[in-house]
Amino acid sequence: MTAVQVQFTDPKRERRRFFGQATLLAVLLLLGVALLALYWPINYQPVVQLNPAHSYGEAITRLEALQAKDKGLALSSGCETQVMTHSQRVERVLVLLHGYRNCPAQFARVGTIFYEQGYNVIIPRMPHHGLADVLTPDQANLTADELVIHVTEVVDIAQGLGEHVTVAGMSTGAVLAGWAAQQRTDIERAVLIAPFFGPQAIPAVLNTPVIKLFNILPNVFLWQDDLLQARVPNPPQVYPQNATRALSQILQLSAAVRNNAGQPPAAGAMVVITNANDDAVDNQMTAALVAAWQQTGYKPLETYEFAAELGLDHDLVDPAHPKQKIDLAYPTLIDLMAR
Repeated sequence: MTAVQVQFTDPKRERRRFFGQATLLAVLLLLGVALLALYWPINYQPVVQLNPAHSYGEAITRLEALQAKDKGLALSSGCETQVMTHSQRVERVLVLLHGYRNCPAQFARVGTIFYEQGYNVIIPRMPHHGLADVLTPDQANLTADELVIHVTEVVDIAQGLGEHVTVAGMSTGAVLAGWAAQQRTDIERAVLIAPFFGPQAIPAVLNTPVIKLFNILPNVFLWQDDLLQARVPNPPQVYPQNATRALSQILQLSAAVRNNAGQPPAAGAMVVITNANDDAVDNQMTAALVAAWQQTGYKPLETYEFAAELGLDHDLVDPAHPKQKIDLAYPTLIDLMAR
């Protein structure tokens, strides 16, 4: 008779194999869920209560309260909220919204040009900006809600200063102008200059997960220039670092603007200005947003792009910028804002 060999499985080894496979499956599932969560569309939909000023006097009272927020702060020169009025309600009002890491000084010369043309002008200081300590960690405290409240407040005030309100913004300020233009019928014209709907350094497909990671992970300060660090040639009031937490909040509001692009903007007219030489923002994301607005049938939408050969910097506005060419940029910018 042939002997039959019976092999018995080792229960311990089988259990180890089972738990190993189960652990691997669990890890893969968790990774899948994490990736899904990171790529899940951002659904930030801020809700605000509009409270437009009904008279010049009311607007001035509220402006004084806005300016009082600057008192007691150590600010760089020209970084306080700037107000230029003709002591009465006028035909046209201009709100100028500066960019991330800058302050009202960025728009001071543009504001003066329009003031001399008869406009009442407001250049508000963005929260956490303009501090004399340009290495301040405070900028990391910026939130999307603060930005929404900020732009809502200044446009509310502007309604009491004149008949027709134009809102213009640079970079992050352009995102605020775009958000307000989607919400408010009392904006006659919104001007978006080099809008920051996404950074050029990050592919658009990674924009959503990066926003979420920057919001979840501890804040990190990234030098504008790793080599020069604090010595980077900027206007003196500009912060030389980017805060990842602040960037996540700005881009969250940018996502809200893009998510709402299926509806026509409420503003009377819009102009979107880009710079083909811009190495800071993703112009393709801006172009996609413009196309979405156009598909809604929104007609009063104008676009303009500065040619790459002009060699303009991302910051088209600040006359103190070492790479500024305001002799080339200002005539076009002022014409597009004034139409």
